[in-house]
Amino acid sequence: MKIAIVGTGISGLVCAHHLHPRHDVTLFEANDYVGGHTHTVDVELDGRTHAVDTGFIVYNEPNYPAFTRLLDELGVTTQPSVMSFSVRDDTTGLEYRGDGLGGIYAQRANLARPAFQRMLVDIVRFNRQARRLLERHRRAEGAADAAGAAALDTLTLDDLLTRHRYSDLFVSHVLVPLGSAIWSADPDRVTRFPAVAYARFMDNHGLLRRRGRPQWRTVTGGSRRYVEALTAPFADRIRLGTPVTKIRRARDHGHVEIELLSAPAGPEQFDRVVLAGHADQSLRLLSDPSDAERDILGALRYQSNVATLHTDERLLPRAPGARASWNTHVGTAASTPAGTAGASLTYWMNELQSIESSRPLLVTLNRHDDIDPATVVGCYQYDHPVFDLPALGAQRRRREIQGRDGTYFAGAYWGYGFHEDGVQSALDAVRGLESAP
Repeated sequence: MKIAIVGTGISGLVCAHHLHPRHDVTLFEANDYVGGHTHTVDVELDGRTHAVDTGFIVYNEPNYPAFTRLLDELGVTTQPSVMSFSVRDDTTGLEYRGDGLGGIYAQRANLARPAFQRMLVDIVRFNRQARRLLERHRRAEGAADAAGAAALDTLTLDDLLTRHRYSDLFVSHVLVPLGSAIWSADPDRVTRFPAVAYARFMDNHGLLRRRGRPQWRTVTGGSRRYVEALTAPFADRIRLGTPVTKIRRARDHGHVEIELLSAPAGPEQFDRVVLAGHADQSLRLLSDPSDAERDILGALRYQSNVATLHTDERLLPRAPGARASWNTHVGTAASTPAGTAGASLTYWMNELQSIESSRPLLVTLNRHDDIDPATVVGCYQYDHPVFDLPALGAQRRRREIQGRDGTYFAGAYWGYGFHEDGVQSALDAVRGLESAP
């Protein structure tokens, strides 16, 4: 078959990886680079070149099994990464790191703050409550209690926090910054997340317990190394700087004909198309979307974020003991490209990628104006899925649109928005495509 793949993020590349040996595959990419959120930038410091990741950074083997298998298949070298989390309040000056007494009490004044001690108690209480919620949901599903499971599915974090009277400091300095950091989400929307989905993700990643957390890893030499290995066999089938403008689908005597319009190539005919961009982008490309495509893809919304690569140490916590791999900022509004509130955190890339450099290499989301311009290496915009109740409802309806009219949808938005979800969605699209009559 002649297959068009639109988008060269992880989903599009995995689709091409599996399809190109048996089919005539063409990949279309609007950007001038391959990889989507996998974007490694070379930084020159004191005569040395450092490969710094600005989008996808880390993974772990238990929660990324398909991605891990892919790296093993490609022979890509990886290395352990340090995963730690901190909070810095730019209004009150409160700082802490979430692991170890030295990090929690990096500021000795925290010992004398009753609200801080209550926050620590609430962490333990929330973790226990979240595990109980998951157990209730599992029992409802095991008993075929669809109504009971559905009722729990509609419970939001707001509902849970209000019902069990969690402290304001726990919400504003633990739950919200952690959720915002993980999903690069607007802090104002974190408590609207579905509580079961939030708890399940946290439990799967060992974040509801003190022990048993997975070892995080990063690709040696930057994440672009796996992209280079993955694309080598079909690099000649990738068209960079070629945005697709419209896709028209028609059936002729039961056979699907797909016309794809792109600049500068113009109209081309394909037997099948895999839309591997974001859900909203894919919907806009369809000249004649079905009602189901409008409803499902339209319910999957995105948050735009700007990642600034820089060396301004002021964005890290002031207390050395509070500095972590992921350093969230609260108390200061961060504006996204759309002018709305967004995630505000700084990744300490030296820790995450084991980089030795004379100055810290940092990637900060949505606080570009607070960074010394002289330290800025570059700015990059990434869009991240918004996981709310409408999004979860749309995910459950994927089968209604997958494969209809020769069109397949692949993207991390079908899961939690991470690399593993992108790989799994690609495998689902490939299975459907190759098993279709």
